[in-house]
Amino acid sequence: MTPAILLVLLGLVDAAFSGFRAYAGSDARIRKQRATARAALRGLTVGAVLLLAPTLTAVLLLLTAQDPARTYDALTAGGIGFLLPLTAYAVVVLLLLAAYFALPFRAGTLAVVIGLGPLTLLRPLAVAAACLGAVLNGGGGYALLVGVTAGAAVLCVEPAVHQRWYRHVR
Repeated sequence: MTPAILLVLLGLVDAAFSGFRAYAGSDARIRKQRATARAALRGLTVGAVLLLAPTLTAVLLLLTAQDPARTYDALTAGGIGFLLPLTAYAVVVLLLLAAYFALPFRAGTLAVVIGLGPLTLLRPLAVAAACLGAVLNGGGGYALLVGVTAGAAVLCVEPAVHQRWYRHVR
């Protein structure tokens, strides 16, 4: 089983949320569903472009490897190790989002403030844990290289979207 498809999907969903976070709080309008959707699409687009970097890194590693089958196995093991910490992180985020939408306004807002706010700040640590998981699961240096490239890509989406479309907002 290759974890690449799940990792790409997770990266794209994270990119959409990053686009939303880059926009969040920059608009005082009450009805802003269209602007929110546009921000998420901007994040998704930037994320899709940035996620080409780890994809190309993995492809180049496979094309230049002396033993492509062994390199593929290492990248697969590293991908699974990378996916495990990120899946745990994503489950917690999804539970908090479900609480936000399902609970009454005050309780939902509390879930966002107490949960999602700190989790946003912990994203770099989640990526670092994923990189460690890639190495510990047997991915070695190749998986670490692809993991660091992927981690840098997803962490750069929000600043890139903010800088490109929302920097005028203070």
